[in-house]
Amino acid sequence: MSDKQQSPYEELSYYGLSLLSYLRDSHPELAVDRSFIAGRADRAAEAYSDAIRAGSSHTAAEAAASEELYRRLHFSPYNTLVHILWDEFASDISEEAARAVALRLLTLPALRDVLAKYDLADDFAATPEYQLLYTELVGTVQILLEDGLQ
Repeated sequence: MSDKQQSPYEELSYYGLSLLSYLRDSHPELAVDRSFIAGRADRAAEAYSDAIRAGSSHTAAEAAASEELYRRLHFSPYNTLVHILWDEFASDISEEAARAVALRLLTLPALRDVLAKYDLADDFAATPEYQLLYTELVGTVQILLEDGLQ
């Protein structure tokens, strides 16, 4: 065995690494959940293999794997919060700080309660409820910022 420390993500498969990259950008709160990533990657690889065994093309099998890998991850509360901070609170929070603040906001019970009211399916941003969530998040963020993110 090498003297070098092995990264906890070095053993991830192609699907695991793809998911990790996506999570770091869109769901950073999940990017540290190795079990979640490994489980999704295993199910994606299984979906690919099942599709190939069923006679599907490589393209169709890859689509089946991607569907499994990214299920319920297309809508990102984190990215929504970052954009809210950029668009609605630019005078209070710098663009550079918005990502860190959004990540902090996601840990707060008040914000988690707002998100829990909605079915954040993959196509959520295209639904009428999205605007309701957006408005509610703006109000909640305003209150949390006034309270010092308590």
